[in-house]
Amino acid sequence: MESITVTSPEATMAIGTKLGQLVQPGDLILLDGDLGAGKTTFTKGLAKGLGIPNNVKSPTFTLIREYHQGRLPLYHMDVYRLEDGGAEDLGLDEYFDGDGVSVVEWSQFIDDLLPATYLRIAISRNTDADDQRIMTFKAAGEHYQQLVDQLKE
Repeated sequence: MESITVTSPEATMAIGTKLGQLVQPGDLILLDGDLGAGKTTFTKGLAKGLGIPNNVKSPTFTLIREYHQGRLPLYHMDVYRLEDGGAEDLGLDEYFDGDGVSVVEWSQFIDDLLPATYLRIAISRNTDADDQRIMTFKAAGEHYQQLVDQLKE
């Protein structure tokens, strides 16, 4: 597991942008963290790295937002409202096995539906400095470990 400390929303976006330039079709990025930790900010950066010109918004009320204008499609999901179930009916595996990049916020609520390989990024506030976030990367699978290694460069 690797950790990076960021000190601004712009730094969070910059890491997302770099990852957006590296991801491949079918990649799955899981984002976990409290409300306001920076999950959507990170996704905005990832979209920028994919060349998506649209303003990325949190999909809290729509569950899934699709962006098709970049190098790869981006499927941005917020499964917070599925804490009590219902995710099985969304056909998430079709997104996960598809031609784009899937980003899932609050992924702990669909752990039983996740494939074996993914990149999990936990974003947490630094208790010593409110403007800092600690991003912890956990790669499940060799491909995702390579992504983390490239991000560190």
